[in-house]
Amino acid sequence: MNKTLTTIFALAVASVTALSHAQEAKGDVEAGKQKIAMCIGCHGIPGYQSSFPEVHKVPMISGQSGKYIAAALTAYKKGERKHPTMRGIADSLTEQDIADVSAYYEQHGKTGVEVAAKPGREPSVQVAELLKKGACVSCHGDNFAKPIDPSYPKIAGQHADYLFVALKSYKVEKNTNVGRGNAIMGGIAKQFTNAELKALASYVGSLDGDLHTVPQSRFR
Repeated sequence: MNKTLTTIFALAVASVTALSHAQEAKGDVEAGKQKIAMCIGCHGIPGYQSSFPEVHKVPMISGQSGKYIAAALTAYKKGERKHPTMRGIADSLTEQDIADVSAYYEQHGKTGVEVAAKPGREPSVQVAELLKKGACVSCHGDNFAKPIDPSYPKIAGQHADYLFVALKSYKVEKNTNVGRGNAIMGGIAKQFTNAELKALASYVGSLDGDLHTVPQSRFR
């Protein structure tokens, strides 16, 4: 490919990328506040537990990155994530609904306290080796609370039992009700035994982070 064609190709790719970002739905926090009725019954109750695919606390989403929440809901909508309840909810949402709900939860429960750049407690030698093997900090960032891309989740302080179930789900294949189809996370999770994933989840879940469960009334 000569220099002129290479330049034209690069400009075309840049134009498509710019158009994609321009067409991305912009979230409205106030609109999102009116669209969370299906969310608060699980994510608005401290300690609430799901019983599928095993008993575990539902993830904290208040304070999570809006782009990550949007990416997760879109993955459920597309069937890339296979949790039946979440797929049913995501299917009922438009692209604008997803943007609005994501914007709402990103700012919900913010304390204004900056999470430290380094974890408050050091991992054990075993866990340190596992974190290094998985290169976890390279995506989830300092203290696992500052992802390098906003479409990646903050995981510091997330419920350890949820993290364990989520990590295991990346190892599942050919199951219509369980599993997550992320090639990068799948490749990482499959390197570890379930016992090792549980050790990773326990450590990351013990750290301070931005995530919260903010009690919300079911009656709105």
